[in-house]
Amino acid sequence: MSIILIKSTMYETSEYHKKTCTKQIDTSFGNMLLYGAGSDLIKSELGAYGEKVLGSSSAYVQSNIGRYISNPQYYFQVNESYVKNKLKVILFPFLHKGHWMRAGDMARGEFSFKPPIYDINAPDLYIPMMAFGTYLVLAGYFLGITTKFSPEALGVQSTTGLLCWLLQILLLEATLHSLGSGEVPLLDIVAYSGYIFVNASIILLCRVIWDYAFYFVTIFECFCMGVFLIKTMKRILIGEVRTFEKHSTKRNYLLLLMALSQIPLLFWLGNVGVGA
Repeated sequence: MSIILIKSTMYETSEYHKKTCTKQIDTSFGNMLLYGAGSDLIKSELGAYGEKVLGSSSAYVQSNIGRYISNPQYYFQVNESYVKNKLKVILFPFLHKGHWMRAGDMARGEFSFKPPIYDINAPDLYIPMMAFGTYLVLAGYFLGITTKFSPEALGVQSTTGLLCWLLQILLLEATLHSLGSGEVPLLDIVAYSGYIFVNASIILLCRVIWDYAFYFVTIFECFCMGVFLIKTMKRILIGEVRTFEKHSTKRNYLLLLMALSQIPLLFWLGNVGVGA
């Protein structure tokens, strides 16, 4: 009888342990499923949020790059007719008969400006780069005929030219930011600033031909460059920025100051070989 009782007790104990282990296994399996589902949900949510953040950041960077730098190929779409007419506008802006506004175009539902080959008022980088190269060649030639030529002297002159270009860029940027709240592409400002080397090349060419004409020619070229920049900046303020100060004394004074600043810049560029 005691043996039967012991066996019965052992059987009940084993059944109890089996049920307990089964419950623990079920609970553990359920927790694993719940944890796995929660982990997958968290991963999917984090992935979607990451894609959203990266996508918006990429779009923001691309929009700002396009806004400030634009397409470099645009600035080299020129032909012979454009170059001739543009040089006339830069050297004799007061003889320009047409308007100063840029021509626009609608492409795929988006507004854009026509390239230089179709618009005389569009900025380009071909003329500034060619003018800068011409300026260095004339500077080297002038240093040669005055027996001051050396690689170091030509290097100083190229550094002077680049520094003047940079100062002109900063000057135009400061003028636009002081008067308007629009975003003008950086390469537009680089192009407008680089046109000063057209005038500087004329000054050096006159110095090569007749050195005594330096002051007269420089003053005349300063006047022409000042008129060109005033016309261009007014055009930008009216047609290419969101808001600007209309009919303000501040605007007139800043534009006049920008024009007068061409005098020291062109005298600096024209004084080749000073101190060499």
